[in-house]
Amino acid sequence: QVQLVESGGGLVQAGGSLRLSCAASGRTFSRYDMGWFRQAPGKEREFVARITRSAIDTSYSDSVKGRFTISRDNAKNTVYLQMNSLMPEDTAVYYCAVRIPGSIWNYWGQGTQVTVSS
Repeated sequence: QVQLVESGGGLVQAGGSLRLSCAASGRTFSRYDMGWFRQAPGKEREFVARITRSAIDTSYSDSVKGRFTISRDNAKNTVYLQMNSLMPEDTAVYYCAVRIPGSIWNYWGQGTQVTVSS
């Protein structure tokens, strides 16, 4: 029922910035928590950030805290990930996901590639 489409990935130099977007289908966007995850080649998918449906609370992994910012625009059915001070270690496929508050992340986008060159 929920379809997610990520965009905004690409190639950037170390120290640069990118903003990822994730557009959700339907008119029930505001009922879900939204999250960002990433997966580098040969590694497990890891949590990056999440934002509650009301946007009151955000959470970040230690590796991106202070550099990345998650936000959402419920009127546009879109969640964003602003990534600053990017490092080569941030290179990965980034996925957005949704969940009913308190449940598992059960809907996923197709992913967008982020590559940070040194």
